[in-house]
Amino acid sequence: MQPAYCIVMTTVSDAEVGKRIIDALLAGRLAACVQVLPITSYYTWKGAVSTDAENLLLIKTRAALYAQVEACIKAQHSYDVPEIVQVPITAGSAAYLGWIDDVTLES
Repeated sequence: MQPAYCIVMTTVSDAEVGKRIIDALLAGRLAACVQVLPITSYYTWKGAVSTDAENLLLIKTRAALYAQVEACIKAQHSYDVPEIVQVPITAGSAAYLGWIDDVTLES
């Protein structure tokens, strides 16, 4: 059985791009909550190792909405290949998961 809820992670280069994604997700009822954390990313891109300050978005939503969340992120994102990763929520408080149900689109 697939978990009903998930966290979708994506990174953005600046607050403006992050806010654009967050606004679209919340306005579309595709996310219940988005947390933003400042991070430093180390990665290989086009054959070179790079380091950048980024913001990590942790998007709480229903697993059934993942495809719509991914499409929304891609439409608003500035990266050629944005990180978009789904992490299943296998357990959580009933009240919190119920709140996700209340504020997101029905699947």
